[in-house]
Amino acid sequence: MNLTSIAERVILLEGWRAALLAFAAGAVSSFAQAPYHAWPILFVTMTLFVWLLDGAVAPSRARGLGRFWPSFRTGWLFGFGYFCFGLWWIGNAFLVDAEEFIWLLPFAVTILPAGMALFWGLAAALARLAWRDGWVRLVALAATLTLVEWLRGTVFTGFPWNTLGTAFMPTPVLMQSASIIGTYGVTFFAVFVAVAPAVFAPGQGAQPRGIRPVVALAALVLAIHTGFGFWVLSQAETETVAGVKLRIVQPAIDQTKKWDPENEPEIMQRYFDLSNSNTGPDTASAAAFTHVFWPESAFPFILTQRPDQLSKIADLLPQNTSLITGAMRLEPGVPGVSRRKIFNALMVINGDGEIVAARDKTQLVPFGEFLPFQGTLESLGFQQLTRQQGGFAIGSSRKPLSLPGVPAFLSLICYEIVYPGTVIPQDTKRPGWLVNLTNDGWFGMTAGPYQHAHQTQIRAAEEGLPIVRAANTGISMVVDTYGRILDSLPLGAQGVIDADLPAARKPTFYATIGNVPVVLFVCMVFLILVALRNFNTKGL
Repeated sequence: MNLTSIAERVILLEGWRAALLAFAAGAVSSFAQAPYHAWPILFVTMTLFVWLLDGAVAPSRARGLGRFWPSFRTGWLFGFGYFCFGLWWIGNAFLVDAEEFIWLLPFAVTILPAGMALFWGLAAALARLAWRDGWVRLVALAATLTLVEWLRGTVFTGFPWNTLGTAFMPTPVLMQSASIIGTYGVTFFAVFVAVAPAVFAPGQGAQPRGIRPVVALAALVLAIHTGFGFWVLSQAETETVAGVKLRIVQPAIDQTKKWDPENEPEIMQRYFDLSNSNTGPDTASAAAFTHVFWPESAFPFILTQRPDQLSKIADLLPQNTSLITGAMRLEPGVPGVSRRKIFNALMVINGDGEIVAARDKTQLVPFGEFLPFQGTLESLGFQQLTRQQGGFAIGSSRKPLSLPGVPAFLSLICYEIVYPGTVIPQDTKRPGWLVNLTNDGWFGMTAGPYQHAHQTQIRAAEEGLPIVRAANTGISMVVDTYGRILDSLPLGAQGVIDADLPAARKPTFYATIGNVPVVLFVCMVFLILVALRNFNTKGL
């Protein structure tokens, strides 16, 4: 049986069989992402997606939006499978405090994927406007999927997790294209390459001269993507910043035990012991390092209310060493005027135990750090996972921090690192490095922390900036400006990383242009295809 015969069978599927195949193809597509990186599977699943859309034709009597419903439904089902199997690990967070939140687990693992899938349904419906036999429909789908992936990462605070383009960047060699066109640009070409086999559909197989150019172009794009990476890395050198020595602490604290007051002495002692551990003749204690890193929300208390702990930190740190740590920051309110605010923050503590700088998180996790319509939902008995009354407050701005003896750095807490093109605000001076503090302990030994770490690597290659990442349970790492991991600790391990600070390179082309040119390009391509279809046909 050849590809054309398979395509014909898929196109003619109806009802639950077509729906099941769409969901299953989307589900299998999720294995293209970390930690599996089985991205070649997309050549099969995305091709099936196109053939299913070929068969998703509305009845001739359909009018208005009804003409797009079959395409939307197919796109939604494919996306629902993709996000269900790609984001299932989010449900693990509801097991940390199972007695309180277990009832929300079914909703967490279905409602979020269902919402994300709406974007893919929209992409499929929009593509119908330009749908024609041959290469046109392939380019149209690549354009609409790229556009909605950008929308998914932008609207309603955005959630650009597992963007399709990241699947085609499993290793640093394949990340270098992002330094030119970014993750969304890679997404456009990745979708086109993945769906190229769909050209072997009924009506196309009898036209080999029309098939060969499409397959050849897809192969050429993939070859350029790969070859460019090899060329860049063949001449890439990682320089380091003189006089800067880093120690990253990964305490691997069980999230279910972290907030129990009885565990506080053990937790804090683990931080102190790891920070001061002897790992070699030149790294015998915290005194050997200029900067020590602890992960997001390291303390099970408000640090500014605990002078005893600040005093112990002062005892740990020599004068030439700073602690960069995640902590909750309290901003007292004014009675009768404003309520108190608690921020998820990065703090810098000097050798005297003084908090000399802080930066607040500016993009909070919905239902994790805050609730939409916070007051209303709290009055009904709902709480976010952190169980912080009133939720965390949003930081006002993201600005670099300048410390003596080291280039200015930008603080990115938790998933703030996964936003392509917006990690560095346009009105902000380019920093010398990025610091990502996170706590993936909520998600246990699942795919989530691997996906998070993978996207962190891609940000380094996109921006041309090194990243120092401190994670509670992993994956802590030091990444150079090409996305290469110089040192790391595996998920679930307890330990430290001792490393030099990689130096930044010149801003990448993508760091200069951002996402706007790519978005404008795919919109222009799509509009041209729609115009061509309307010129050559009499309608849908």
